[in-house]
Amino acid sequence: MARTDSTGSTWRYRWARRQNERRLRLFRSAEGTWRRRDDELRRLRTLAEQCHGSVAAGDGLLLELGPDEIVLRVVPAAQLVEVRHTAVLPAPDLTVGDQQGRLRRRLPDGVRATDAGMAVITNRRLVLLGGRGRRDWAYGRITGLAHDPQAPVTLIQVLDRRRTSGVLLPADAAAEFRFLLTLAFADAIEQRDAVIAQLDELIAEHTKARPFRPRIATPAQARLLALLPGGRRTAVVAAALAVLVPLALANSGPSDPTGRETAVAATPAPATATAAPKAPRATGSPAARRPTPTPQRRCGAPVNPMGYDFCTGERIREPDPEVCEHFDCVPGFWEGRGHLVQCANGKISLAGGSPKACGLHGGVRRTVFN
Repeated sequence: MARTDSTGSTWRYRWARRQNERRLRLFRSAEGTWRRRDDELRRLRTLAEQCHGSVAAGDGLLLELGPDEIVLRVVPAAQLVEVRHTAVLPAPDLTVGDQQGRLRRRLPDGVRATDAGMAVITNRRLVLLGGRGRRDWAYGRITGLAHDPQAPVTLIQVLDRRRTSGVLLPADAAAEFRFLLTLAFADAIEQRDAVIAQLDELIAEHTKARPFRPRIATPAQARLLALLPGGRRTAVVAAALAVLVPLALANSGPSDPTGRETAVAATPAPATATAAPKAPRATGSPAARRPTPTPQRRCGAPVNPMGYDFCTGERIREPDPEVCEHFDCVPGFWEGRGHLVQCANGKISLAGGSPKACGLHGGVRRTVFN
């Protein structure tokens, strides 16, 4: 027998079941994303602490190591690339990059591949052993370094070479290569501890952002709008039509089905008739002062009963509990600790004001106002 409330209906229980399934689905998606990032940060933390390389790792390579030089990693299937135009790259630093999305194995505009071989990362230099020869980038002579955000390409500038060059790597090996190159550069300037401290800070911040299990919806929280096909959205559309239809009728003006006005205007007046003076229109009549209804201002925001828009107003720090039924919320929306903003991909986040707001959704596009 179906469960019913005190009135004998079952729709409240169906509504609660659907809400709980939806909330659990969003929570699991957000938690899965959080766990993958947490695993990656902890893996890099372990790598930064334990990866010290060895001289034996260079056995079999056509590379003579210098005094106290050790090999940290060998990456096969690398290519040497060169930039056709003059470019100024940013100075190398010890920032651990946060890769956004998958890298595509392609060459950026103005970059061409000139050789292929394997890349060797040591604690003193990056070397590409190619079929046409060898290319070295000593860390002490690097003046600029940049990782392409969309392709697995790393470009490097050095003091003794005019043309900018670099390496193209397999897409699945680029992230670890870039981290190890940062780690090797830190070793060269004796700053590995700074990289480890940065990872510890990233792990601590990420731990605070772990999504919480959502609250359970109960049948008593169901509203009558849930009985409508489409729920609250249907009610909002109906309310909008109730405003726009009278507005359209008011702007169209009254009709004259008898055609009397046209007939009078087309009939010439008698020559002996004296034109009757027109009665002045009362400017204070109710018809003259009747305001014209205007549609709700939204500046591109979806129709919603809360009155949220992208125009101007006050920032929203405590949004309506039903906001995600009218806007597309990011996973883990209710864990945000800021004001309401829209991300570049159209989703909304409650982390406005934080430098990491919409970090996985293209950055902040604009603020949502009330």
